[in-house]
Amino acid sequence: MDPVDALTEIAYLLERERSSRYKSKAFRTAAAAITDLDPGILNDATRLKSVPGVGDSSFAVIREALAGEVPERLRELRERNGPKPSELRGLLRGDLHSHSEWSDGTTPIDAMVAGALKLGHEYLALTDHSPRLTVARGLSAERLSEQLSVVEGFRDDGFRLLAGIECDINEDGTLDQTPEMLGRLDVVVASVHSKLRADSREMTKRMLGGIRDPHTDVLGHVTGRLVEGSRGTRPASTFDAEAVFAACAEERVAVEINSRPERQDPPDELIQVALDAGCLFSIDSDAHAPGQLSLLDYGAERAERMGVPPERVVTTWPLDELLAWTSRSR
Repeated sequence: MDPVDALTEIAYLLERERSSRYKSKAFRTAAAAITDLDPGILNDATRLKSVPGVGDSSFAVIREALAGEVPERLRELRERNGPKPSELRGLLRGDLHSHSEWSDGTTPIDAMVAGALKLGHEYLALTDHSPRLTVARGLSAERLSEQLSVVEGFRDDGFRLLAGIECDINEDGTLDQTPEMLGRLDVVVASVHSKLRADSREMTKRMLGGIRDPHTDVLGHVTGRLVEGSRGTRPASTFDAEAVFAACAEERVAVEINSRPERQDPPDELIQVALDAGCLFSIDSDAHAPGQLSLLDYGAERAERMGVPPERVVTTWPLDELLAWTSRSR
């Protein structure tokens, strides 16, 4: 097989299983290093080893691919990362929550777009963080404005990169970006990232403020919990779920079903409360690398198991219908 394709797929699958970003970056670097490399160097083991960016692991992959084999590393990853098909997954047209290296993602915007196209997405919202989240290099109004000019360049027949943000809900319920900038975006995901152990009444008031902001489209990773993974575990925040989801239904703000396995957010019991309240849902990857876009498999499986009707999942909607919803008057 083509060695560039092999290296790129390995990086993609490492990202999907949320391996170390340095591992996936090493294989992406090697793929870039040998793209358009002179065939004489590519087929000369001694010279290939000296190419900057080609390490021992990527060298082995390249040699196996050139020998007409599926590299062993790739075979192992394919076995571990088999698809988890569901009927609902096949209906998803896009993803409203993703990050690039502009904030805390690991790759440039074009790599995220390429990953979305590989999955057959019709649209992807780029939702890098807002300025308050300094640990994630959140975007100031000036940087966000600069990013918007870049996003404009990613429109093609059959695909659109949507301008968006994952905006912190401040402690007083306001959103962490200027109304002027929020008004220029296609999609606003509003999330709580701080003081997750606040009193239930305080958290409820805070979340209701974010939901009722006229720019909010999606309520992101609702409880903030972590149930597994390298960051350890974190309990869910507490709030009046009936009040929060009633407000989401009233304002037509979609409740995010976050597909990351370490989040599984909302918990099943809260998905049921949101269902009973009549909420819309958005099945999102919260991807920080191209391979993580395929985590939608997990979110779709959970939503289908919980009986979420496809018509209430905004990411099953065609682009025109989706944009009519995000531009609604409130």
